[in-house]
Amino acid sequence: MKFTRFLLTALLALSTAALCFADDRPIPVEQLPAAAKAFVQEHFPENAIVYAKMDVEMQKTEYEARLNDGSKVEFDEQGNWKEVNCHYKAVPAVLVPKAIADYVQAKFPDIAITKISRKWYGFEVELLSDLDLRFDKDGAFIGFDD
Repeated sequence: MKFTRFLLTALLALSTAALCFADDRPIPVEQLPAAAKAFVQEHFPENAIVYAKMDVEMQKTEYEARLNDGSKVEFDEQGNWKEVNCHYKAVPAVLVPKAIADYVQAKFPDIAITKISRKWYGFEVELLSDLDLRFDKDGAFIGFDD
């Protein structure tokens, strides 16, 4: 019983400390990594970044850019994209690996990919119909996300 109390107290202290070190704050667009700004200019040339934020956690920093059309792009510390969410319109086709685009076109013709995320196992895409699909790093279909 004492061990359980000790364990719960330790977990509470660690989670509180982790929250204290997390820092999620707005930043000027100029403070985004150069690669992130170049990505937006290349793939969303008709849109401007209207909001940027930086999320600093224990050992990593992530960035987010919101565009004037409502799209959201998340980046890692070097400015590489992690997630592109265009909500109700298709993500730029060049961001979707060919194998994934071919699978979606074959199984779900005329339904746009509105969100793509890089995951440890590969990719996750969300279709306009709110269906989430998972793919491995080679673009092979793994399954549906709950």
